[in-house]
Amino acid sequence: MPAVVLVGAQWGDEGKGKATDLLGSRVDYCVRYQGGNNAGHTVVIGDKKFALHLLPSGILTPEVTPVIGNGVVIDVGVLFEEIDGLEAQGIDTSNLLISANAHLITPYHVTLDKVTERFLGNSKIGTTGRGIGPSYADKTSRLGIRVQDLFDEKILRAKIEGSLLSKNQVLVKVFNRRAVTVDEVVENLMQHAERLQPYVADTSLLLNRALDENKVVLLEGGQGTLLDVDHGTYPFVTSSNPTAGGACAGSGIGPTKITGVVGILKAYTTRVGSGPFPTELLDEDGEKLRTIGGERGVTTGRPRRCGWFDAPIARYATRINGLTDIFLTKLDVLTGWEKIPVCVAYDIDGKRSEELPMTQTEFHHAKPIYEMLPGWSEDISGAKTMEDLPANARAYIKFLEDVSGAPISAIGVGQDRNATISVNDLLRK
Repeated sequence: MPAVVLVGAQWGDEGKGKATDLLGSRVDYCVRYQGGNNAGHTVVIGDKKFALHLLPSGILTPEVTPVIGNGVVIDVGVLFEEIDGLEAQGIDTSNLLISANAHLITPYHVTLDKVTERFLGNSKIGTTGRGIGPSYADKTSRLGIRVQDLFDEKILRAKIEGSLLSKNQVLVKVFNRRAVTVDEVVENLMQHAERLQPYVADTSLLLNRALDENKVVLLEGGQGTLLDVDHGTYPFVTSSNPTAGGACAGSGIGPTKITGVVGILKAYTTRVGSGPFPTELLDEDGEKLRTIGGERGVTTGRPRRCGWFDAPIARYATRINGLTDIFLTKLDVLTGWEKIPVCVAYDIDGKRSEELPMTQTEFHHAKPIYEMLPGWSEDISGAKTMEDLPANARAYIKFLEDVSGAPISAIGVGQDRNATISVNDLLRK
């Protein structure tokens, strides 16, 4: 049965939560495979809006088993805040599974993240300050603390002691902060151990067995393709691999089990944080997109930078992820523009380029080359089929499909979970 990956195909915030939620009870497992509480998904169900950060979007569907995979870094305090918030709204979270191999965010990771960003000043990356980067750095340096370490205090204490040997030197001598004690970190983490233990499992084993038993597994990334640490606009990226390849490493499912990769593309483009953004609008159109689209970060509340659709980015995401389908979101936000520009290529120092530039310098110099498409004024939020859309909206979708290189199989036309037009089955084999 299908193991389908959902990836953000821009800089994140494309509407992955809506796409996951759309598949609903047809999915048996929904797996978050990377990132931490620096990601955010918004799902609207009726008159309720749910903001998810660590938990997979599948947590909102009773028939789905939500899984936090080994590729995620977890702030346990934040995790339980999110669980308690959902439980208070009547959402049952008891079937959540968490990989024993997922890494933990400690208080010293959060401290280091914040003081480093302040130290960088104008050169800062634009992180959320939640300790995600330092936790991934420790993972790669083999100094990380994993979920399973909470169940052996002796091992936990030894690992924290080893990690703090160097970190306290940096905190005290470079940043003029107080040293962190081993006892305070152990106490902070151990307070959650008993409550966390029932959720913890060998999730890789369970997911592979589920696929062998013809179950459907949906793999959900945080952030987006251009925030991937290898394939994004480095260094203005996240510290993990939200691209489709990261789904295998972050879940323990082999690549031969993946049957489809769905890229989520917004009908325009946004990003949060620093870094290049060729189609960014610093005018009334940009503010209009931000206002109508409600463009503020789910996790941080920061206003998103807004711009027109960027075809070279879409083609890049299709290539890097091997997209089999595109889910186009927020088409309704574009209602009311007489003309809608689409960036089809870049002008880089007088030369036309239809692909993402190879170097960071070239990308910073890239100027968008636009093709103008006719807009529409009709309200499309109630559309159920392609035929319900105005001719110009259909033409816009067809144009984006042609320049992106993958079929557009679903279109979001409003905030509600039901405000979606399905063209192709996203779970087809």
